[in-house]
Amino acid sequence: MTSESQNIEFKKNWRDEYLKWICGFANAYGGTMFIGQDDTGNVVDLKDAEKLLEEIPNKVRDTLGILVDVNLHQMNQGKFIEILVEQYPYPVNYKGQYHYRSGSTKQELKGAALDKFLLQKKGKRWDGVPVPDVSTNDLKQETFDFFRKRAFRSQRIGEESLTDSNDHLIENLQLKEGKFLKRASILLFHSNPEKYISGAYIKIGFFESDSDLRYQDEIHGNLFVQIEKTTELLFTKYIKALISYEGLNRVETYEYPKEAIREALLNAIAHKDYSGGVPIQISVYNDKLMIWNEGQLPENWTVKNLLEKHASRPYNPDIANALFRSGYIESWGRGTIKIINECKKAGIPEPVFIYDSSDISVEFRKDIYNEKDLQSFELNKRQFDALLFFKSKGEILSSEYMKKYAVTDRTARYDLSDLVQKSLLIKQGDKKSTRYVFPINFR
Repeated sequence: MTSESQNIEFKKNWRDEYLKWICGFANAYGGTMFIGQDDTGNVVDLKDAEKLLEEIPNKVRDTLGILVDVNLHQMNQGKFIEILVEQYPYPVNYKGQYHYRSGSTKQELKGAALDKFLLQKKGKRWDGVPVPDVSTNDLKQETFDFFRKRAFRSQRIGEESLTDSNDHLIENLQLKEGKFLKRASILLFHSNPEKYISGAYIKIGFFESDSDLRYQDEIHGNLFVQIEKTTELLFTKYIKALISYEGLNRVETYEYPKEAIREALLNAIAHKDYSGGVPIQISVYNDKLMIWNEGQLPENWTVKNLLEKHASRPYNPDIANALFRSGYIESWGRGTIKIINECKKAGIPEPVFIYDSSDISVEFRKDIYNEKDLQSFELNKRQFDALLFFKSKGEILSSEYMKKYAVTDRTARYDLSDLVQKSLLIKQGDKKSTRYVFPINFR
């Protein structure tokens, strides 16, 4: 049996409102609609099939302005019609409504989702839309000077562009369309981009728990200002540093590698969906740090694509280009790999990347499995030693615990269960197959 999917829809009878479904297929990836079949694809016999064979193509053409192939099929159970819909390169509407096929459902696009869809069908991105009534003179001179210094060091822009006027620099960065500045230029160079784009700022909060916010900050200004101020604030107020000395030189080792956090912040800024009006949010806890932004991965991508070398496909290409020219980011899709490698070098767990329809986040975890941090958990000597000893293995078996510490099965289970209650281990399996696994991978 066949079930409904991204490209397949079943209907027992024809109704003219099903033109909306055809519209949805045309606006998405195309698809096939079967008339005369139930939800599992069983033929239920279609009355007036020959008549519909003539009527449906004309209704589609007259209402939607597109052409579809309509075929009549005869089986033992009866007749059914097959409607083949191609993906169209331009927006298709049903009486002024724009429908879109997503999974096995049809959605009517409205508001920001409709704006985004129409832009993409025209080959444009949100950050490339021109904005009236703003000129280069309205942008911040200090940011132009800052950009030129960084671009000179990165050597990713011609020297003549660095000495040109601000107008020419904006044009060379492709941040202008005709006589209008693009949205990207306002986010990058305006002193107050929130005047034009709501939610274009960053929030940082320190949490004792999910419901216990202790203190917070907001970072406003253009994207270059946000990058610098957010990085400085994180590493002076929110992220602790271990102080040591090499001879007379003071050495600061942060809980999280600075390059990894900075790269994750740049990713959030370059890939954020600014049409949503929601700020980037950074949540800092005693044992973890999370960077969240609203956005979408490229079509057909999953988190797996981020964890391996991939093509550079920025959500905001004009913003990403300016960040690349100024030396902030790479252009070859290595950002997430760099984050992972920096965490490995620092000896902390690999970060966790999470994607859920319109939310993208990266979670960094501290390595609390060290002598200093484990002191706060009130462990006995066996538990303390076991967490350090078995850390590289990633798990503890009750039999191994019994053998190493010469204790009974009951004592081993008591000690290990206590570590589970304190969230230091995770219990998997039961009885003889029980494993006590470290919640993060140190191997």
